[in-house]
Amino acid sequence: MNIFLTPRFFLVVAALAVGFVVAFFLPWLLGPMQIALGVFGVLVLLDALLLFAPAKNKVVPVFGRRVMGDKLANGSENDVQIYLENRYRFPIQTETIDEIPHQFQRRDVLFRVAVQPGETQIINYQLRPVKRGEYGFGALNIYAASPLGLVRRRFRYEQGRTVPVYPSFLQMRQYELLAIHNRLTEVGVKRVRRVGHSMEFEQIRPYVPGDDPRSINWQATARRAGTGADDALVVNHFQDERAQQVYCLIDKGRVMRMPFDGLSLLDYAINATLVVSNIALLKHDKAGLVTFSNRPGATLAADRRPGHLLKLLEILYRQKTKYLETDFELLYATVRAHVKQRSLLILFTNFETLHGMQRQLPYLRRLSKDHLLLVVFFENTELRAYLDAPATTTEDVYNQTIAEKFAQEKRQIVLELQRYGIYSLLTAPKDLTVNTINKYLEFKARGLI
Repeated sequence: MNIFLTPRFFLVVAALAVGFVVAFFLPWLLGPMQIALGVFGVLVLLDALLLFAPAKNKVVPVFGRRVMGDKLANGSENDVQIYLENRYRFPIQTETIDEIPHQFQRRDVLFRVAVQPGETQIINYQLRPVKRGEYGFGALNIYAASPLGLVRRRFRYEQGRTVPVYPSFLQMRQYELLAIHNRLTEVGVKRVRRVGHSMEFEQIRPYVPGDDPRSINWQATARRAGTGADDALVVNHFQDERAQQVYCLIDKGRVMRMPFDGLSLLDYAINATLVVSNIALLKHDKAGLVTFSNRPGATLAADRRPGHLLKLLEILYRQKTKYLETDFELLYATVRAHVKQRSLLILFTNFETLHGMQRQLPYLRRLSKDHLLLVVFFENTELRAYLDAPATTTEDVYNQTIAEKFAQEKRQIVLELQRYGIYSLLTAPKDLTVNTINKYLEFKARGLI
């Protein structure tokens, strides 16, 4: 059935019922109430005929369409548009209910819009998934009512559509556009002062005012002077070293299941990996991937050929956390077997205690010996918010003291890693991508890779 009664219909019925009850005590009111009931019945029939009358050329009187991407970006606001077209000859009041996937747990996707005859209305809203996988959309339900507003007709469109949720490619595109236009500072990426020259020579070019005099190539200058050429001074032009390998190592153990703002730490790491890998490719470096837990995970050799980023995206889409403790010895064996050239290793993991880090320290030191290792772990932002709140009772003082102990251990982990020459990054989950890019660009500028 595609016909539904409106609240206005039930209000009129209630008013008529009250009228007939009153007419039982006031007999003179019975005649007018019967006339009102007859008029109401005629209006309901007329309203139904207006909505369900066959249209010329069998045209559907109300058309609706949901417009969205072929895939959604995890952790980002994804735009969804609903197009409503009124092909009736009279204005209609519509209620549109979009049957979004159950994963969103939203009950507010209902829109009331008035559409004039022959016009199209566009409804915009956003969806933010917090888990990768396939999301099933139901029907787009449009309930149309005539100006009488006594009954409604239902139209259903876009039934049974499944959309995959991938790592946040929207965030990747945002950083890609900013990097192309040298505007990364707008999202918090710092400008890093370059220390000395890069080691990769590109070309010799004429000297122009403002060039570093230390870059003058005196031998080439002498040869040009011997030929009598104008502007005899020439300088060596250097560029950033290219084809360096950047590997993201993603811990899939139980420590990465902790959620922040709806997203697990693993999903934060996956989104950051996608963005950092894309930035590395834009810098003409090679991007690779290693995932690990208590068993070997996915491995993608560092490369920068066309289509490599798509392979990386497909692998990241399938990653899931495990329930067991991570085996760092297995990680060391995997890196030693697959990464033969000195590379930048960005390890995404999480350490809650100093003792937990110290148990893995021997393997981290071995990785640091052969590669440039950056250990990225997460600050507990909820713990920080609890510490910043005022303590009003003795119990609050005790709890904050314990919380401060855990926060202090995080800072001790940073110092302990520095003591062994291992670079580390303690960051809030929401700042992970920006802070990791900053570290990568800093290493490039300092020529550490």
